[in-house]
Amino acid sequence: MTVRILPLPETVPPAPDHGLGALSTDKGNLPLDSVDVHASITGLAAGIEVVQGFRNPFDVPLEATYVFPLPDRAAVTALRMEAADRVIEGKLKERGQARQDYDTAIAAGQRAAIAEEDRPDVFTMRVGNILPGERVTIRLSLDQPLPHESASSATFRFPLVVAPRYIPGAPLDGERAGSGAADDTDAVPDASRISPPVLLPGFPNPVRLSLTVDIDPAGLPLTQIRSALHVVLEGIDGERTTLRLQPGERLDRDFVLRLDFAPHESAALSLIPDESGEEGTFSLTVLPSGEAKPRPRDVVLVLDRSGSMHGWKMVAARRAAARIVDTFRAEDRFAVLSFDSVIERPRDLGSRLVDGTDRNRFRAVEHLSALTARGGTEMLAPLDEGCRLLADPARDRVLVLITDGQVGNEDQLLAHLEPKLRGVRVHTVGIDQAVNAGFLNRLAAIGRGRCELVESEDRLDEAMEHIHHRIAAPLATDLELHADGLEIVPGTVAPTRLSALFPGVPLQIAGRFRGAPSGALSVRGTASDGTPWEQHTTGTVTQNPAARSIWARAHLRDLEDRYTVGDPGDLEERIISTSLQFGVLCRFTAFVAVDSRVATEGEAPHQVVQPVEMPRGWAGAAPTAAPQRAPAAFAAMDMDMEMERSAPPVGAAPRPPAPMPAAPSGPPPMPQAAPPGYGAPPPAPGRSFGRPAGPARRAAGSPPSHLAGFQQELANVLGRLRQVPDTREERVQHLLGELLPILESIVQRMQTLSLDTKPLADLRDDLHRLRPTADQPTVNDQWTRALQVLADFTGESSPRRPFWKRPG
Repeated sequence: MTVRILPLPETVPPAPDHGLGALSTDKGNLPLDSVDVHASITGLAAGIEVVQGFRNPFDVPLEATYVFPLPDRAAVTALRMEAADRVIEGKLKERGQARQDYDTAIAAGQRAAIAEEDRPDVFTMRVGNILPGERVTIRLSLDQPLPHESASSATFRFPLVVAPRYIPGAPLDGERAGSGAADDTDAVPDASRISPPVLLPGFPNPVRLSLTVDIDPAGLPLTQIRSALHVVLEGIDGERTTLRLQPGERLDRDFVLRLDFAPHESAALSLIPDESGEEGTFSLTVLPSGEAKPRPRDVVLVLDRSGSMHGWKMVAARRAAARIVDTFRAEDRFAVLSFDSVIERPRDLGSRLVDGTDRNRFRAVEHLSALTARGGTEMLAPLDEGCRLLADPARDRVLVLITDGQVGNEDQLLAHLEPKLRGVRVHTVGIDQAVNAGFLNRLAAIGRGRCELVESEDRLDEAMEHIHHRIAAPLATDLELHADGLEIVPGTVAPTRLSALFPGVPLQIAGRFRGAPSGALSVRGTASDGTPWEQHTTGTVTQNPAARSIWARAHLRDLEDRYTVGDPGDLEERIISTSLQFGVLCRFTAFVAVDSRVATEGEAPHQVVQPVEMPRGWAGAAPTAAPQRAPAAFAAMDMDMEMERSAPPVGAAPRPPAPMPAAPSGPPPMPQAAPPGYGAPPPAPGRSFGRPAGPARRAAGSPPSHLAGFQQELANVLGRLRQVPDTREERVQHLLGELLPILESIVQRMQTLSLDTKPLADLRDDLHRLRPTADQPTVNDQWTRALQVLADFTGESSPRRPFWKRPG
């Protein structure tokens, strides 16, 4: 076998290994000193061991906290703690119980470690009572699928850094959920758990990174391996190839391997029985072929131009969006929305869907070519508007989001959008070297679409070819799975939402079966010409130990997303029992390891939060922490200043964080679904992801302090409305397309803060009743009233106090 090993091109040159505050000591000053990753790829699955080495450079016992990423589809199946001559196997427990066990052990002077999931791809490790000069090693075991990008390629992606995320919302009073750099807000109640402090630029490489990958194609015709980081060939043993990452790489971007195969038959059904023989796991891959009959499409393209998209990402995003616009036909209709803290649209195209004519496509590309990165990532309003525009069920409805995905309010966004996406396909394009793949995959799954990740400009052309197929007419829709001689365990098929079939885009389905490992499965649907479509595959018994945990991870993710979008039912109990039964970590459970030996005399250990690298290519990006009072006014800022604020002092230990919340004595913390809007979640008897049980927190400060942000948002809108041409059509479009979605959002947020919303809510209700075909006098009256209400709200109309400050 001859396999070419190619590097994927660099996007930016490496930063010099020196800079402001580049100090070091003989012992070092950070607890994490090594990360070793070893992946064994067999066919289209990988078994991974992640080894984190913690060392105490201080003269007192240490508790280290490390916020780190893992692949969002990977199943974490084991934790082991090694200290001195001790080896302690971790146990998977309900999250609240695990926290209680950990805190009790730390208070008693015992070594302990706990691993918790805060997002599908963001985890927190705490290791406590590390003795002075002592080293503690944590080993995590994972199973990960290699998703098909096409019929002839698959990708192994391993993230290495948690990028800063934009945190919208108003800060909350009370105990913080974690020890990170960002405050918890009403939109992101666990922001302090997903925002590790950031190292200053040029800080000497604080962590030794080692990464090795063994590749066994298991009969697949592997022809080429491409790597996004510098790797060297360590050896070839028969069909197995071993690659090793070159020394000196930093934990500042995703590690990506793309495996290219010669054309092969990908339609297959694997049946993997459990050891007991009573049940098993099935894995079905369907590779559709043929051409779809084109249908008129409505496509809304939503482009993120916020500060974190600075540099090559903005260039790639503009190119990607323009390539998509070029595919529109005259019978298609489309809209382009670019956003940061506000939404902008192409000149002369208004806020409606327009025909895919040469003129309209030119205007759209002209708008895209002028975009630069700025401002905050206020993502809800543009996605909400996109859903509103896609209202015609007689046409193929497609929403495409191009972004790095670096937001913290993922649960809130999904809860709000899920009921509006029925009948709409959502495709996401993630552009970054440290992309938020967890959120983008979740959004695409809820929208029955696909996620495409782009880590460099050079990767863009290949990615856009895939995207072109996915936004085209599907080969088949309304898919259903049917069993023939195989008993499927009810409620176990993942994904629960079967996406449409597109030419050359594999569909992968997994689930559980009972009884003998024999039978067949059929996928049935409706072809693009309206005729029935079916593909039938007979099962083959195989040995794949990872299949069980990979299925369990996908199933748990589906259940968690259902919980997030407001379908609780008995899901708490189902998620916990599934996690414990199959030994796979989720957001409701945690791995905890407790050493029975007492290591210290019970004094509280010194707490240090491990800072992380700024992602590669972010040097000139705007910070992604939202301002707490005026998100709409958030403009591009100097990232170096932001990093100085968030980074720990160099040459010394990072500032001690606020202590992690103690485990509650009552029910363990559980996720609570975000509401349909920006506001704080309604308290669901003390249950939330990563948050202690107890009284619900309210937004900090007096009401007027929060209204500063709302004032600024509507002041920006008012300024734009005053520039709208004096025609019936333009006024209707801006009232319904721009003002109404923003009013919906602001009224919801104000209501969660118990603020008076009557004038704004009345205006919102009137706009709901305004018909696009209303006559000129009606539109003019509504226009005049809207401007007056906004002027009153922003205090522009008169020297009187704004209405929210007036008594009763």
